[in-house]
Amino acid sequence: MKGSSKQTAPVASASPTAPAKPAPVVPVDPVIRICAGTAANFIDTGGNIWLADRGFGGGMVVSRANDMEIANTKNPGLYRTEHWGMTSFSQPLPNGKYVVKLHFAETYEGIKGPGGRVFSFNIEGRDFQDFDVWVKAGGRQRAYIETVNTTIADGKLDITFEAIADNPEINGIEIVPSP
Repeated sequence: MKGSSKQTAPVASASPTAPAKPAPVVPVDPVIRICAGTAANFIDTGGNIWLADRGFGGGMVVSRANDMEIANTKNPGLYRTEHWGMTSFSQPLPNGKYVVKLHFAETYEGIKGPGGRVFSFNIEGRDFQDFDVWVKAGGRQRAYIETVNTTIADGKLDITFEAIADNPEINGIEIVPSP
């Protein structure tokens, strides 16, 4: 028999492979934070992102001086911008329970004391009558947070504002899911 050559296909060797690593889980903050009156996101001292002004019906925005002092807060920048003269705010949300934190500071130099700016607001059917930022905060350029527990049943948070003396104003809104 003449030299026959028999070729065999190379055998693939099974080399051990490391198990695939799962992609890192990036935590998603379920809290919605809105910095009223600004066109850019705001990052607070805790590293939380506050989204630029959105969700308001009507009104105007204003920014105060970057060096304006604001007492009662570690985040004075949040209170140096505001949305004022608005009639409403709305944010789509899954139905459920929430804690809504409304951030206020009286920074307008035209307001000279208690009673200079008074307004009412309603959060999901709960009324807050004759709200005076100056009185609640204890003076001018002082941060104050009004905390409200609420339940969303129609897929959105609704807040309405009504002027009594001067215009309503707000500096920030936090919406925190509640167990």
